[in-house]
Amino acid sequence: MSRINTNVQSLIAQRVLAQNSSGLSTALERLSTGLKVNRGKDDPAGLIASENLRSELKSMNSAISNAERADQVVNIAEGGLQEVSSLLTELQGLVTTTASNAGLSRSEKEANQLQVDSILQTIDRIAGSASFQGIKLLNGNFDFKSSGVVAGVSDYRVNSAKFSGDSLNIDVAVTASAQQGGFFLSMGASSIDLGGATSSFVVEIGGNLGSRELTFASGTSLSKIADAINSFSDVTGVEATVSGTGLVLNSSEFGSDQFVSVKVIDDGGIAVATNEGIYNLEDADFSDAQGSALAQWDDTSAGNGLTDSGQDLAATINGISAVTRGKTARINTDFLDVEVTLDTSTSQSLGNVGTSGGPAFTITGGGADFQLAGRVDIAGKVAIGIGDVATRKLGTTDAGGYLSALGSGKGMNLVSGDLNDAQKVVEAAIGQVSTLRGRLGAFQRNTVGATIRSLNIAAENTAAAQSVVSDSDFASETANLTRSQILVSASTNILALANSQPQTVLQLLG
Repeated sequence: MSRINTNVQSLIAQRVLAQNSSGLSTALERLSTGLKVNRGKDDPAGLIASENLRSELKSMNSAISNAERADQVVNIAEGGLQEVSSLLTELQGLVTTTASNAGLSRSEKEANQLQVDSILQTIDRIAGSASFQGIKLLNGNFDFKSSGVVAGVSDYRVNSAKFSGDSLNIDVAVTASAQQGGFFLSMGASSIDLGGATSSFVVEIGGNLGSRELTFASGTSLSKIADAINSFSDVTGVEATVSGTGLVLNSSEFGSDQFVSVKVIDDGGIAVATNEGIYNLEDADFSDAQGSALAQWDDTSAGNGLTDSGQDLAATINGISAVTRGKTARINTDFLDVEVTLDTSTSQSLGNVGTSGGPAFTITGGGADFQLAGRVDIAGKVAIGIGDVATRKLGTTDAGGYLSALGSGKGMNLVSGDLNDAQKVVEAAIGQVSTLRGRLGAFQRNTVGATIRSLNIAAENTAAAQSVVSDSDFASETANLTRSQILVSASTNILALANSQPQTVLQLLG
């Protein structure tokens, strides 16, 4: 049929041309932007997935930047600690040198004390000057803050803590007491009574530091025997006290690596009574002997030697079984790394540390927090404590004091002070700084380094996934462009033919 009013072929050609033009526009847009999802109508589900992946990728890249920043912060702190460590080593040498009294004049000791004062001042200066963008790193600014420390806690250290809210209670429960190694030596009188005036009582006393053989004549008082044993405490690790008609021997420290050994080399014909000999001590009260003797003085077992070892504290911290040594308990988890040292009475009292079931102490804040994950929550946060390395903080009460006590006019100065305690304090300070450096090094290597590597891999995979969803396939789009160009050209030609077709109808009018 031939019609003029309605050109159906032209309408069809127009519709097809519009479709082909839309396809051509889409191909051009995808090739020019490089994206196959430019707006919601292109792929609604794909757009949602692409935007979620894009957001995750942005967060991951920010977390990588945070981790790299954390590494730089710790590098600066480590640099300061390295110098402090070198100064402490120099200080140790000065203490040892000055201890040679016969070889040094007072003026030399005073000169060494000047060096000590200079070292202490330098350590304090480093502690106050090491900083990152004006934030002090070694002055306790990033140490954890706490409150409510109960009397039974003699020392504590919070290395890391992550918690929601304003504070975290630290609950400590003692499940087994800390013990020293020890014996009770029952002599039956205030002095020893041997078989003859020329007889000798020869005994070897040993501990974790070493042993000494001691010889006593008949009539030697228990106090003199105790004094003789105590004069070697620094080389044996064993102390003695008089208790009634006997001696209590105990290791200087607590723990499973401590022990006391007694070996009777010659009993000297000591008068043997029913209640005399070597006794174990009661766990509940270390000053009391058990009811029956382990051995009498002339027993073979006494001649072969008897040993009693100490015992480490057993405890839980916030419900987690702690690793213990002596009177110190520690847990190290992803959320809490804390070390608590108890005093003697508390470490030997089973149950909760604290009054009325309360906490041993409460962490109220502090620490250096780093966000090392894309999602901001407690799981993605890492916290590490960087303690104050000022001289008034280095050392412990168990070591006899703090590093500042080595200054001029203080109790451990090199001219007239106690150099034995001075060396213990310096050793404790070296241990603390070394431990802090080790923790920071482990944080850099195992936490920051591993996090950066893991996040980089995750970012690569996320970017790849996002690319699959949203990026254009240029090979496919180029083919679509060529196809659309050909179809648009063909549709245009067909439309021209369809528009010219009604003109042929006029020929029927002649």
